[in-house]
Amino acid sequence: MNRNYYRLGVGAVMALLFAVTITAQTRSNKDAINRGLDLFTAVFKEMQTFYVDSIDAEKAVETAINSMLAQLDPYTVYMPRQEVDEFKTMNTGEFGGIGSYIVQRNGNVYISGPHQGTPAQRAGMRPGDLIVAIDGDTVLGKTSQEVSDMLKGTPGTKLEVMVKRPYVKDSLLIFNLTREKIKMPSVPYFGVERGDLGYIQLSSFTESTGDEVKIALTELKKNPAVKTIVLDLRGNPGGLLESAVKVVGNFVPKGTEVIRTKGKDALTEKVYKTTTAPVDTEIPLILLIDGESASAAEITAGALQDLDRAVIVGNRSFGKGLVQITRSLPYDGLLKVTVAKYYIPSGRLIQAIDYSHRDELGRVTRIPDSLTTEFRTAHGRIVRDGGGITPDVTVEYPEMSRIVYNIIRDMWAFDFANKYFAEHPEKPSLDTFKITDSIYEDFKNFIDPDKFNYDRVCETMLERLKETAKIEGYASDSLDVQFKVLEGMLKHPLQQDLDAQRETIEPIILREIIERYYYEPGSIIVELRSDRALEKAAETAHTPGKIKELLEPKKTAAKK
Repeated sequence: MNRNYYRLGVGAVMALLFAVTITAQTRSNKDAINRGLDLFTAVFKEMQTFYVDSIDAEKAVETAINSMLAQLDPYTVYMPRQEVDEFKTMNTGEFGGIGSYIVQRNGNVYISGPHQGTPAQRAGMRPGDLIVAIDGDTVLGKTSQEVSDMLKGTPGTKLEVMVKRPYVKDSLLIFNLTREKIKMPSVPYFGVERGDLGYIQLSSFTESTGDEVKIALTELKKNPAVKTIVLDLRGNPGGLLESAVKVVGNFVPKGTEVIRTKGKDALTEKVYKTTTAPVDTEIPLILLIDGESASAAEITAGALQDLDRAVIVGNRSFGKGLVQITRSLPYDGLLKVTVAKYYIPSGRLIQAIDYSHRDELGRVTRIPDSLTTEFRTAHGRIVRDGGGITPDVTVEYPEMSRIVYNIIRDMWAFDFANKYFAEHPEKPSLDTFKITDSIYEDFKNFIDPDKFNYDRVCETMLERLKETAKIEGYASDSLDVQFKVLEGMLKHPLQQDLDAQRETIEPIILREIIERYYYEPGSIIVELRSDRALEKAAETAHTPGKIKELLEPKKTAAKK
């Protein structure tokens, strides 16, 4: 037999077997799906017919869907109709409303921060205003989501909001507002810091992010004092993949590969390259990241690190290397589903958790560093996969004390700033205002010791020790005396703790007070005064040759 015919014959047989196998598998999968749907429908009908109490059909189906998706990964989620608008707002940064953050406290909803130039800010709404009623209907006891839904609406429509204002004589106020199209900026602030750093804070990745960064970068480059650009991605949860590519495109040549995504098979692979001319490919670039920098923020940081275009400063990023798309569902629902993994220019995947492998209890864990793989940047530096982006320069932060945590959690600085603002209507200087001894003493006196909730971990453990001693038969008068001594030593002296932690607490109070007068940009500016990561970035930028050194491969000692 001719060898070519033989090869063709074997190939045809193998192709036929492959096709039969695929067909059988497809049929098997379809059969399993049909059986599952039939079974679910049957159980649901039986429960509706015979269960002793009535069943909320919509809630039951939603619970079933969410339980199914929970077996996959936390990013594959079902969104019913009422959640779709909020999801679209996250992607566009736009919505119809009054333009203010709100917060739920003690069972009610308060204004936490109007945005500058919005209906809420122009009308005079303030942080701390308790929202009492909207269009004559009380909202006391409602959730923040319910109140948000009432505040949002079609631009041009009117609404009436009644609030109760703290620390003023005439506390009940009524605001007549007109909803507008609110655009939340991806770049809430940019400016010159530490003398020559062009600083850009990037808080999200929406449709306009690439253009916003381009505008900020272009404006900063006009200032001859700017020698280095610092792009701050800390706390940025990500967003649109395409926006990350556009942001990177401001700093690298047109046509540079930023990311490639790979789905179930080779046909789903997609490569994303920059498509526009860059603003600047040479100016020294530093990126700030932390454990909350995720998704598109990690694509940006990882790509610029792999291309040796930027030095990364901060702490290891979150580690999300999965790509989602949305699919429309019946009744105006939406399914956000993971369809691929993404790989940055060195070829590494930064996903920290493998959701396809779970232990016997269904738990997932981070990929240990010992199992990660080495990759190489454009210059040959070693980088690793499997756990987020590791910075080139690490920033050490002090551990947060319990008193500082409680001040933030229970919003003591927030409330004190509202009181200060009510008593000091004159605008302080953004450049020179600071927390004086007098202001700090007022803050200390503002805190009610009876209402200040310490996390009483030591006291709780001591009570457990007492109970254990009693159960084990160690209880005695002498032991009780020792317990009382220990109990006295573990009591928190509030005033003493406030004095000891003043250096950490002061910036929190300063940021809250300044935000009352200068809104979010002002609070960012004063927060940067004592920012450890920005200080480390400045140190890196101001050390001659340091950025170039960090972007070069580490030289190994020659063997003798």
